[in-house]
Amino acid sequence: MTRWASFLLLLTLLLVGAPATSAEPVLPPDGTDWDYQLGGDRSVPDHVGIVARDRTSEPVAGLYNVCYVNGFQTQPDARRFWKRHWRLVLKKDGEPVVDGAWGEWVLDISTRSKRVKLARIVGRWTARCAEDGFDAVEYDNLDSFTRSRGRLDALDAKRYAARLVARAHEEGLAAAQKNRAGWDGTVVGYDFAVAEECAQWRECGSYVDTYGSAVLAVEYRRKAFRRACRNWSDEIAVVRRDVALAADGVRRWCA
Repeated sequence: MTRWASFLLLLTLLLVGAPATSAEPVLPPDGTDWDYQLGGDRSVPDHVGIVARDRTSEPVAGLYNVCYVNGFQTQPDARRFWKRHWRLVLKKDGEPVVDGAWGEWVLDISTRSKRVKLARIVGRWTARCAEDGFDAVEYDNLDSFTRSRGRLDALDAKRYAARLVARAHEEGLAAAQKNRAGWDGTVVGYDFAVAEECAQWRECGSYVDTYGSAVLAVEYRRKAFRRACRNWSDEIAVVRRDVALAADGVRRWCA
């Protein structure tokens, strides 16, 4: 074999063996309404261009779809699964630490080893979101460490979030910072924000300062929704839902 032929063979092998690169993540579109459908799928009005659904649901063809993944806590109906990964559930005196508002166990992200193992599990769910055709992923809930009874801290959350965001980007998905107003999630690569009750707690501005118009806000109370519409709907997408996010629940948009 000539030197030139050897070079061509080597080049071919390198090209064939090169890993495929994922598409660049795409941000949610501006100038459209959004819907938050975590508690059950429902029809989508024509004025809505962005929909968030649970990872077990199907995305909506022709729209920008956000895949909800409970990455920092457990789903209430997933306890059997997490009992098989019991060491990854945060505990106090041998009992799971619970987010009382939702009845969810907080995941233990206190060590590098546990963060790696949890990121593998959540990463598989993330990959499925991409396979199903979602455009982005929303990891709930970045501020879970504040409900850990002092067993987790902000640095634990930052390190773990960085792993989740990296996996989302590997899959070609944009990653949404879920809550924790006042913290700049772009330092770990978050692309946009999903903000619960930012008008209620007067936090919308902090998200806009970080992400500009790439903020999806959901309000659960009537007065706060009106405030969000009055002060922020020209810049960000706002929807009002019921707390349970039921398939037949409250759903309103700014006029």
